[in-house]
Amino acid sequence: MAVGLGLSIGTVNTVSALADDRAAKSPPGRRRPAERAPARTRRTTLTFDSTGLARVGMIPRHGRAITDFADIGQRTAASARVGHRRLTPADLVATVADCLIIEARRDPRAVTAGITLAHPVGYTERHLGELRAALDAIGLDRVALVAEPVAAAAWLEAERGPLMPGLALVYDLGGSGLDVTLVRVGAGCPVNPVVGVPVRSGDFGGRAFGSLVAARAGHGSHAASLSGAVRGATADELRTDHVRASLELVYRCLRMADVTMADVDCVLVVGGAARPGEVPRVLSEELARPVIVAPDPERTIADGAALLAQRAASGEPEPPQARKRVGAHRRSPAAEPEGRRSRTTRALLFSRRTRRRLTRAATAVGMSAGGVALAFALPADAVIAGLAVR
Repeated sequence: MAVGLGLSIGTVNTVSALADDRAAKSPPGRRRPAERAPARTRRTTLTFDSTGLARVGMIPRHGRAITDFADIGQRTAASARVGHRRLTPADLVATVADCLIIEARRDPRAVTAGITLAHPVGYTERHLGELRAALDAIGLDRVALVAEPVAAAAWLEAERGPLMPGLALVYDLGGSGLDVTLVRVGAGCPVNPVVGVPVRSGDFGGRAFGSLVAARAGHGSHAASLSGAVRGATADELRTDHVRASLELVYRCLRMADVTMADVDCVLVVGGAARPGEVPRVLSEELARPVIVAPDPERTIADGAALLAQRAASGEPEPPQARKRVGAHRRSPAAEPEGRRSRTTRALLFSRRTRRRLTRAATAVGMSAGGVALAFALPADAVIAGLAVR
């Protein structure tokens, strides 16, 4: 039985999930809660004991836990020094992945499992190269890398598929920020299914909403009194306004891809901060598109990564976007402009509105060219004879 292990290492929480043949073969939307693959969630913290042994998710009573290192694309990502060795943010992420894999292999099914690690979609080739090198350095060269919205789309295909070819907008509301990405779904997906340019903001998410609640309750209020100062309808209104204000990022993502909401088939909501019902409700009302959210949206990305790993372990054709980025860190700088051009080309190809404009322009040019050709093809005597008849 082929098993896949999916890892999602977020800034606040880390999720690991398993997927086996039963999960992959279940009819879409028919899996009962008892049949869902197990998943574990823990805080994204690292501690090291005196021997250098790493532990994930612990908050020591004495000592210091390393936090805020998971997004290596951020300049403020933390590094650490263990003994005489300095660990970069990529090294810390790889260490977390190693701890999760060791823990998961306590389950006999996961000993030979395929493994996929989801990463933020905004990583550049340099960031992917650093992460790949850090994984390879500790013997995790068989771990595949996949962008988080692509993993989420894999969960969507398994849960609601088979899907018709189209666009899905992935609204990832996590603890530290919001990521909005357009992803091509259904048959015929390209090598890179991400359409346009993903948009990210730290002004939304769990931490931002907590700051909003604290500001509403008053700067002088103690933590114990915050829940009493803002609760019930007031908290719902704050969260509703918070989600509604984030729609500007959605529209910006659409503009950068040259599409509209009419081109989007569904909105997939993921992330730990997307659990409250106000999040999908506001998005459904404002965007007027079907909104899909898992029972536990925090584990959606890890579940999708596990499904991709399970497919690879079972010998199924692996989606191109989930293959190991072994040569990512060797990409030459000269290839960068070509990557930007290909991204623009994809956006143009995938935009229905652009296709309509190009069709109208081609029709007008064709009619003009046909008129000119007809004018040159008619003999002058025939034209004069026609005028004389009139």
